[in-house]
Amino acid sequence: MNNDLLKNWLEKQSSLVLDGAMATELEKRGVDTDNELWSAMALVHDPQAITDVHRSYFDAGANIAITDSYQANVPAFLKAGLTAEQSGKMIFDSVKLAQKARNDYAETLEDSVRQATPLLIAGSIGPYGAYLADGSEYTGDYELSADEYKGFHRARMQLLEEAGIDLFAFETQPNFEETKALADLLTTEFTGIPAWLSFSVTNKAELCDGTPLKDAVDYFNQYPNIVAIGVNCTAMDNIEGLVKVIHDATDKPIVVYPNNGDTYDPKTKTWQTNPHVVPFSELVPKWQAAGASLIGGCCRTTPDDIREVAETVRK
Repeated sequence: MNNDLLKNWLEKQSSLVLDGAMATELEKRGVDTDNELWSAMALVHDPQAITDVHRSYFDAGANIAITDSYQANVPAFLKAGLTAEQSGKMIFDSVKLAQKARNDYAETLEDSVRQATPLLIAGSIGPYGAYLADGSEYTGDYELSADEYKGFHRARMQLLEEAGIDLFAFETQPNFEETKALADLLTTEFTGIPAWLSFSVTNKAELCDGTPLKDAVDYFNQYPNIVAIGVNCTAMDNIEGLVKVIHDATDKPIVVYPNNGDTYDPKTKTWQTNPHVVPFSELVPKWQAAGASLIGGCCRTTPDDIREVAETVRK
């Protein structure tokens, strides 16, 4: 098991840079994401656009591409009319598209630079709430048994593993019981692959289901294959305080990738623009000082944002 994957790279450089939003960039390329599969619909209709988005983030300085599989799961594809075989291929291909972008980018680097530059693929595992497509990833208001959570996530994790990811990204996770089931599934059935765990939180340093963030972080200290813990898809001005809470509860690397501050309405599936965005260049040093070492962007962030993050962490 390569549990030292991130640790080894972080010993060589202070921070690793994640990519930014997928759906935002797909929409700019004319891909319709207004459906229950969200950005994952591009796996069916425009896979080249996904590769192009991944490449744009590598060009901007990202070290880690997150696969377009957040909302890609077999039940959702079946519901959209695909066969089981087609559904599996879509999830498998989400990795191959990211790998192609990574490999094409790596070919532009000199050998010495390529060997010194981490270029990793993280397999996105969104919560069960994302499958519900009703905004539940921002409430955690659903309840399955541990076995039911495992049954829902297992097939997607198997496909991502087979396709060759470097690690899993358990992301935008609002439900403590679901994350416990994911960690157990990882430990018992996916022993060769580490994961980061990134929570969906309220402004009160709680998971969306009400679990104190500090308690949730502390619980996962017992899992060596959970190799980083953090938060994503929260406003940028929440990050510094949340990192301090996480840092007090764990020695693991801390991962943060906020949205750009725009506010999402899950009922209308629309965004309200934030007129008071503070640039990443001002905030990232504060996040690093608080303890964050894996930094990127979530919804509504762009390659320009990630370029700003990369330039800031590498000063």
